[in-house]
Amino acid sequence: MNRILWFQTEVPLVLASKSPRRKTILEMAGIPYIQAPGNIDEDGFNGLPSEVVLHWARMKAENVMPSWNDHPILGADTMVAIGDKLLGKPENAARAEDMLTQLSGRWHSVYGGVCIIWPERGIDFEFVESTRVHFRTLSAEEIRMYVSSGEPMDKAGAYGIQGLGCALVDRVDGCYFNVMGLPIARLVHEFRIRLMNEV
Repeated sequence: MNRILWFQTEVPLVLASKSPRRKTILEMAGIPYIQAPGNIDEDGFNGLPSEVVLHWARMKAENVMPSWNDHPILGADTMVAIGDKLLGKPENAARAEDMLTQLSGRWHSVYGGVCIIWPERGIDFEFVESTRVHFRTLSAEEIRMYVSSGEPMDKAGAYGIQGLGCALVDRVDGCYFNVMGLPIARLVHEFRIRLMNEV
């Protein structure tokens, strides 16, 4: 398959995340990358959803920066929120069921924070993408069945739109890939602007 080099750079992007969803999105977009997740404890920061995702996206990028300062480093974070109430990754099955019950039959927002740092080129920027998602009304049995699959347990909001959770969502207003884990179109746009401004 021919790869389109959206970023005309001599070195691959460094993905400072262990997320398989973000890997998949970069591969779909034909963006060469190296996966190098850092080691940070994502706890102890409070704020509005947009502030939280930006904070952790930057922390992830900065954590691996000493080893990769000659590469563009991508940090990203995704959170689900009902209003200003954040729904992170469920700690257990009961919490996953509770989250899905809250999401059933209503709109919620998915916030994606993105930070790119490339010290060698003086590039440093961040942004937040927000997507509204609507769940169809779910029965208690459907929620239990979905939780028993195990899919919700490592995902913000206790669902994955790219997996079995696709059957929960009946409307998406905004970037689908932001819900999956990385707002790829805006990432490409914002990065290309910075690269062109260097010329």
